[in-house]
Amino acid sequence: MTYYFIADLHLNENQPEITHLFLQFMQEKALLAEAVYILGDLFDFWIGDDEQSELISTVKQAIKTLTTSGTKCYFICGNRDFLIGKRFSEQTGMVILPDYHVIDLFGTSTLLCHGDTLCTDDVKYQQFRRKVHQKWRQAFFLCLPLSWRIRIAQKIRAKSKQEKGEKPAEIMDVNPEFTANIVEQFKVSRLIHGHTHRQAIHMEEKFTRIVLGDWKSDYASILKVTEQEAKFI
Repeated sequence: MTYYFIADLHLNENQPEITHLFLQFMQEKALLAEAVYILGDLFDFWIGDDEQSELISTVKQAIKTLTTSGTKCYFICGNRDFLIGKRFSEQTGMVILPDYHVIDLFGTSTLLCHGDTLCTDDVKYQQFRRKVHQKWRQAFFLCLPLSWRIRIAQKIRAKSKQEKGEKPAEIMDVNPEFTANIVEQFKVSRLIHGHTHRQAIHMEEKFTRIVLGDWKSDYASILKVTEQEAKFI
């Protein structure tokens, strides 16, 4: 039995090479797995399940083919695609999980999350996150015409990119104390997350923290977990 974990692909029309890597993974390795976990930011941004494009259709079909074949596919929303919802789930067979989710991997209790909630030193982002995750705000946004939502998303993305360049690198990483508290709260011995784009396996004092990397045009960060080991391939 094999489990795969990926995150931070940021799929978009301007980087078709990454989409190609994703499709290759889904059509080859993923088909032979017990389950695939996508831990957020599958898309560069998501403005609602009613959005349509060739890229979206291609990705939906790839996930649907995977789940129809018998491989389970799970998703935890990221900071870019937290509006992926019920319609997308129904069309693809992908199961949407909560922000924090615990699974048993061959006897090892493992906590999964996107990772943005662990970066508590970035106070400005956490304030923004709390606002956009309010259900009434999301419902209001999704009622807006699609063209309006696209323009709003583009403005938010541009502002986010500018602010990211101005922030110290250390505040965009996880807060060690908060992360350790979360692990203790969920009573697990391993944590898998993405978001920070810093692929690594950290052996902390009381738990293992595995960070999924972001995907590039010539590199796919894929964590493979079997009964024998957990490694990046």
